[in-house]
Amino acid sequence: MLMADSLRAVACGNIGNPILDAIRDPEGFDFLVVELSSFQLHYLGEISPLASAFLNLAEDHLDWHGDMQSYFEAKSKIYRGTEAAIIFNEQDPKTLQAAEQAEVVDGCRAIAFSIFTPQKSAVGYVEDILVDRAFLENRAEEALEVATETELSRIGPVNNQLRANVAAATALARAAGVPPQAIRKAIAGFSLAPHRNQLVAELDGVSYVNDSKATNAHAADSSLAAYDSVVWILGGLFKGVDPSELIKKHGPKIRAAVLIGSETEELAKLFSELLPGTAISVISGDSV
Repeated sequence: MLMADSLRAVACGNIGNPILDAIRDPEGFDFLVVELSSFQLHYLGEISPLASAFLNLAEDHLDWHGDMQSYFEAKSKIYRGTEAAIIFNEQDPKTLQAAEQAEVVDGCRAIAFSIFTPQKSAVGYVEDILVDRAFLENRAEEALEVATETELSRIGPVNNQLRANVAAATALARAAGVPPQAIRKAIAGFSLAPHRNQLVAELDGVSYVNDSKATNAHAADSSLAAYDSVVWILGGLFKGVDPSELIKKHGPKIRAAVLIGSETEELAKLFSELLPGTAISVISGDSV
């Protein structure tokens, strides 16, 4: 979105491109777009971003943080020292709590992003149109059209996860002064990185989707919600999280499960207890 406005920007941080490499770039950047993990935030001292976003809070990494309160406190540090706008999720009250408790620069605004009709000072959707009711003068009575869901569908299946991600990114870009037309251009031309709800193939009426970026129950929940019938490949480490509720919630649509990773025995036990009769295949254990 920033680059669509002819700005020099780079994605860096926890996503693989180190921040220090971006800082040392000989040409420099107008903006660093930084993703910070809860581990990085835990150890973080001072921070002063132009704008910051807290997307959601769900059980994850509890084996490392110890409990949900510690995990919440780490993630909440993303707002510290923000200058222009802190972005919170209208559908996640914990992100609002973090925004209310945040120590920010005087004049910094709290902006919501939503998958529904936005209130004043929010970015969201009116029917199938993404709109901005935060970064315009008459936000009490007007809204700026940013993009349509037809344009979002060029990215991938239009589900709540995609709507939320695009709305949050739009709020961050608008906080940086990017005009709606540049954001619309970026959305229309955007392609998802591999492993993010990526359609791999379609064969005999079956879609093969790689969403292995969904490394926690919250992300897997969003992914499974996008489909009516699923053969689910899952595994890895629980990281202190109980997957039982996720399995029960999506049980009616799970036709079979393929178990991989180091906790296949426990997963097989959960499926036999919660979804008896579901076909289960264990490919491998600790070697995956």
